[in-house]
Amino acid sequence: MPLRRNSPCKVNFVLNLLGKRTDGFHELETLFFPVPLHDVLTAERSELSGVRLSCDHPGLPCDGTNLVHRAATGFLEAAGIGSGVVLHLEKRLPLAAGLGGGSANAAVTLLILNELFGNPLPSVALDRLAAGLGSDVNFFLQPDPALATGRGEHVEPLGPFSALSGTAMLLFHPGFGVPTPWAFRELARFPEHLAGQPGRAREVARLFQSGDLTAAGEALYNGLENPVFEKYPILALYTAFYRRHGAFGALMSGSGSTTFGLFRDPSNARSAAARFREEFGAAGWLEVVEL
Repeated sequence: MPLRRNSPCKVNFVLNLLGKRTDGFHELETLFFPVPLHDVLTAERSELSGVRLSCDHPGLPCDGTNLVHRAATGFLEAAGIGSGVVLHLEKRLPLAAGLGGGSANAAVTLLILNELFGNPLPSVALDRLAAGLGSDVNFFLQPDPALATGRGEHVEPLGPFSALSGTAMLLFHPGFGVPTPWAFRELARFPEHLAGQPGRAREVARLFQSGDLTAAGEALYNGLENPVFEKYPILALYTAFYRRHGAFGALMSGSGSTTFGLFRDPSNARSAAARFREEFGAAGWLEVVEL
């Protein structure tokens, strides 16, 4: 019997870069927030060995370069399973968006296959597999907002942000992506954002937990905005638009190119979305999500 599970996405309320590591990655602290928009993954057992993956998005490869394929292959090997799996990914989230859609796909693959085969791997083994797949993958093994450090693989779940209940988020992806390696390389020209002060992510989490939405919105921070906004100034216009139309906080997520605004009232967010279309046109992926 096949299993079918939603594969969510995230935004970063904080992305604070703390310097370059000896392994070539950047040390960071980030505040992840889960967003209830999702792809859909279906999995079932197969008598044939190995992984067979299909996807309804023509731009995604279905071979070993796909994170879902890599996650499934790693799971079967780690669990010592000789049979195979058939997976199908329904892609509803935009690609190269800064929303962690591919990372979530990989994490949900690990979770769904562990369930499908009777939970042969403990959570520590799933965490290890996730860390080997990508920096954001570990976050998606659990459902709550979380602080993450290291490359993003050390995750501290925080529990729901109840102060955001009843608010709304407007998200927009303009139809082009920002290559993450390029964004991080460009940070060398912005040393003040390459060596941030630690503790920023925890402080914003505290503000959300205390219910001080105004202060939390003002404290949102993404160290990658400077290099990305310099090359793609339209993204800065989007975040300014959200604030001008009532958002108490606005930011680019991850390395972009998705930007988002936080609104106290869902009707205000929907009104802002309609005005956004009037001002910037019909192209691009736009969603309003009640939190």
